[in-house]
Amino acid sequence: MARMYMDANATTPLLPEVVAAMNPYWMEQFGNASSIHQAGQGARAAVEQARESVARLLGCTPAELIFTSGGTESDNLAIFGVLQPFVDAGEKVHMITSAIEHNAILNTAEALRKRGVEVTLIPPTLGGLIDPEAVRAAMQPHTKLVTIMLANNETGVVQPIAELAAVAHAGGALFHTDAIQAAGKVTIDLKKLQDIDLLSLSGHKMYAPKGTGILYLRKKTALAPMLFGGQHERGRRPGTENVPGIVGLGKAADLAWEWMAEGGPAELGALRDRLEQGVIARVGSGVGVNGAGSPRAANTTNMFFEGVEAEALVIALDLKGVAISGGSACMSGATKPSHVLLSMGMGEVRARGSVRISLSRLNTPEEIDLAIGLIADAVVRLRSMPAA
Repeated sequence: MARMYMDANATTPLLPEVVAAMNPYWMEQFGNASSIHQAGQGARAAVEQARESVARLLGCTPAELIFTSGGTESDNLAIFGVLQPFVDAGEKVHMITSAIEHNAILNTAEALRKRGVEVTLIPPTLGGLIDPEAVRAAMQPHTKLVTIMLANNETGVVQPIAELAAVAHAGGALFHTDAIQAAGKVTIDLKKLQDIDLLSLSGHKMYAPKGTGILYLRKKTALAPMLFGGQHERGRRPGTENVPGIVGLGKAADLAWEWMAEGGPAELGALRDRLEQGVIARVGSGVGVNGAGSPRAANTTNMFFEGVEAEALVIALDLKGVAISGGSACMSGATKPSHVLLSMGMGEVRARGSVRISLSRLNTPEEIDLAIGLIADAVVRLRSMPAA
């Protein structure tokens, strides 16, 4: 049975070119990038070349990039790094984020709430968008940071990030965006997005290895470190650099830049649309797309099926060789409906009947057509089963 991986928002595979770029840095070129001898300087050159590659993808300067262990660390470093100095100084602090953020943002905000930071969560519209006017209304004189994701990890909805960042700056706050699900899929040009002060990126969402990430920090933006040690990354993130992982991230950034320049997002979006339309046509009634009327990342669809539990559909499709996601978290054996879908105003039943299908650059039209039939057949079969 051929397996079809359609859960790219959870993680992407390493591309062969990425593996090839990393290979020399495991054994042959194993130097510490902080060493001054030849082996160390070779590693340093590789790290800086990777930094330049990511900078080209994001439209910024290499000096504005900090290598981290992944998206969660980048998000934490951005938020704590901006707000903790105000907390330590005993100042009144307010931050704004949205109800549809990843837990790397929401749980960080909750941790700061326990330290005395006032946190405002902005709910989305029915289409999954954050209204800049809602952020404007929530701004306070002591608002220090606004953080809104660029592309949602469950629905793929892309936020009006330029307008949101402008609102933050107009109110005297810094602006951070979690771009983890957007990088390599959505065009990002930080030279033009002048109001974005911080941006997070994760390697394993864009065909680079797990354990790699980036925090973009606009020049002259103050940031306190979370970790303490050496002067790596200009003193902002200490720790010996993960040279093979960083090289892999740089190569993945080069490949993403080339893919986007060649029209890759439009082609992948066409495959996503083909999948949606095919499933809707085959299933008929009681099916739709969450966030369909809003701009979305090209690879992501979040579909609901009336009369079906997402978890059962995920398992049924896995048995047929199709990997998708329910978009929900399992804790102590109990499946909780997606906080993203609930915040968009959907009832618990619809949220529980929604699945996320996130394509990769490796999926083919033949896989899409095969998946359409398998999804439709699984939905019909599950609907015909007696309720538990």
